[in-house]
Amino acid sequence: MRKLTLEAGRRYLVRFSPKRVPHVFADVLVIGGGIAGLRAAMEIDSSLQTVIVTKDEVRLSNSAWAQGGIAGVLDPLDDVASHAADTIAAGKGLCDADVVNTVVREAADRIRELVAMGTQFDTHDGEIALTREGGHSHPRIAHALGDATGKEIMRAMIDSVRSRQSCSIWESTFTIDLLTDEGRCVGAIVWNAKHGKTIIWAKQVILATGGAGRLFRETTNPPIATADGHAIAARAGAELRDMEFMQFHPTVLYIAGSARHLISEAVRGEGAHLLDCRGDRFMSAYDPAAELAPRDVVSQAITKQMALTQHPCVYLDLSHLDEQLVRSRFPHIGKVCVRFGLDLAHDRIPVRPGAHYMIGGVAAGLNGVSTVPGLLAAGEVSASGLHGANRLGSNSLLEGLVVGRKAGQLASQEALSIGDSFRALPLYSDWPLPEPEDEELNVADIENSLNSLMWRNVGISRNEDGLQQAITQLEFWERYVSQREFSSIQGWELQNQLLVARLMASAALERRESRGVHARSDYTETLPELADHCLIAVESPVG
Repeated sequence: MRKLTLEAGRRYLVRFSPKRVPHVFADVLVIGGGIAGLRAAMEIDSSLQTVIVTKDEVRLSNSAWAQGGIAGVLDPLDDVASHAADTIAAGKGLCDADVVNTVVREAADRIRELVAMGTQFDTHDGEIALTREGGHSHPRIAHALGDATGKEIMRAMIDSVRSRQSCSIWESTFTIDLLTDEGRCVGAIVWNAKHGKTIIWAKQVILATGGAGRLFRETTNPPIATADGHAIAARAGAELRDMEFMQFHPTVLYIAGSARHLISEAVRGEGAHLLDCRGDRFMSAYDPAAELAPRDVVSQAITKQMALTQHPCVYLDLSHLDEQLVRSRFPHIGKVCVRFGLDLAHDRIPVRPGAHYMIGGVAAGLNGVSTVPGLLAAGEVSASGLHGANRLGSNSLLEGLVVGRKAGQLASQEALSIGDSFRALPLYSDWPLPEPEDEELNVADIENSLNSLMWRNVGISRNEDGLQQAITQLEFWERYVSQREFSSIQGWELQNQLLVARLMASAALERRESRGVHARSDYTETLPELADHCLIAVESPVG
């Protein structure tokens, strides 16, 4: 285990005094309204008061964007050992075998729970329909609404949580920072347009804020995925792990000038071919599994083929598949393509890789326990040990359910053991502001530059010179951005992104090999002696 220690500009992003902001007292605070956060909230004892804070509307979490499905052994011809072996093979030597075995063993039960909540999975002959994705040795992906699985799962889960009188959901509420007292997490300071800053005190805090894809210019993630959870945990003293591992999805619809749209891996699972600009099917030259190779292999192969052909994308071809199958299986993707004059069933669809899933995060095991007492983490913001160096497709929703459930159970037990003698601790955040600037900082311009830098230097292919250049530039931006006190979400997001980008680039520089989603052009081999993890701790000054 290797460990890096980096400095952050400031412990808290805003100044506050407990005498000047309103207070709310809860038993459990859940930060994030995706699949992990909501599943955790479902486990909190009904005698406890749970507050769920979401950055946007609860229906707009990253989980709701998931297309492909959720993996689990539901076919009698499949087995848990095979699912575990596929997960470990994709993880390239860095999976925690105990975590993997527990998660895949619980998969079927967690999926049946979703059905009991009202999730309408697609069926075939009365049974849940299953498909196959890259890296899986057997069809085991349960899907819903064709290609809108996350949307349907989250609909059912949101309805379930809203029915609980002990749970309240604060939508459009941004978490600025976690509060700590003598090293223990005791709540958070949040902001919304109605109340401004508010301190939420809690006996237990569960962090489930999702990913960091918006650090990159090319991404499948919605605008909310700005690495806020990673940043607030780091500033609070939590150790982060595996921050070099950002998974790039191989197939993102590439239309110049438009927003990027995910083309689910299930499209290749149903038999779609990848062609280059010359019409050649190229994947078999990179891996015997061709289009069904793991995501890291396919993303890197596409990148190499684009460079070889000097073309900005490759193409997905479904024209050899049954037209009715294509239209019924992928209705959402088909509608997106129509907006650009493309017919999914007949036309070649331009695609290229994009940042998709953050594997690294808060160092937390199967129960979500972080290195900060009182703070648990689950889902994409955490590093549970399930994914290793590369996530197997459709294991992310599964992880959110299993680890979210366990984190909720533990938080509930801990909160029940703590009495109700709530008191507001004398926490303050204050510092002298620098002289007023002559002009406002152009936050959007810095963010655009950050996205381009990360895509260029910390993207699919990395090297020492590029990573060092990125770190130098990030440190320069962070020096003057961190000294400002913003009063807007955009400003706080920028500060969070700069910190997490530097953690990611520093971890990538430290790993001098290629492993899973981390590809170094100057260290192309995977070295057995480097099959370990990199922990990062952030030292923040007081104030």
